[in-house]
Amino acid sequence: MNFEEVRTYVNKYCKLRDVQFAAYEMYARKHNLTARELFVLDIIWFAPARRCLQSEICERLSATKQTISAIIKKFMKKGYISLEVSPNDRRNKVIRFTNSGIDYVKKIIPPAADAEINAMGELNANEIKELVRLTTIFSNYMKNKFDNIKIDNRERRI
Repeated sequence: MNFEEVRTYVNKYCKLRDVQFAAYEMYARKHNLTARELFVLDIIWFAPARRCLQSEICERLSATKQTISAIIKKFMKKGYISLEVSPNDRRNKVIRFTNSGIDYVKKIIPPAADAEINAMGELNANEIKELVRLTTIFSNYMKNKFDNIKIDNRERRI
């Protein structure tokens, strides 16, 4: 395929990705959340014993510690989350839901997870496998290509 044909498909793919992200964003807004806050709640909800490390959330969302800390602080102020020092690494924090956090989140995350599962369930098994296979390949290519972009130091000062 030539450059222009590939660009056309990139644009179509980006529009589809935007539709998916907009679905999360609109759902999050219904609950007075941002999509990123929704994703944080989702990660904690599905973590073993509904507890995880702040560093795990940062890695999964490719987010800075400051960004995730701000989200965690918001939920702590509302009484939904508690923090403990990790017994394995005192620099890291274990995040867990409080009882009121579980009550709050169970009205938000399970319905969203069900919607994702039901949407994918509209595909047959081969389509699901192919979707995941191709998305994995494309995502890895994207990450590598973006990682290899050289940035001129003069641009960083702007």
